[in-house]
Amino acid sequence: MRKYTIRMKNAGAYEDILYHEVPEFPAHPRMSRENRAAQFAPFAALTGLEEAMEEKAEQNAKKNEPEYVTLDE
Repeated sequence: MRKYTIRMKNAGAYEDILYHEVPEFPAHPRMSRENRAAQFAPFAALTGLEEAMEEKAEQNAKKNEPEYVTLDE
């Protein structure tokens, strides 16, 4: 087991539990750093937004393109 040492100035009410060992349970092994980091990594909450914006931009570009007219001289 790991033993963490934490020094706090005003520990107060937590003084009795601050220096205990961190329990480890065989049924629940520690998570790897990569998996733990993945939980807190930003996620794509708006999936498909980028594609929709590009499609809309293309539609607007087509709508705003000037029409070319050939003039007979």
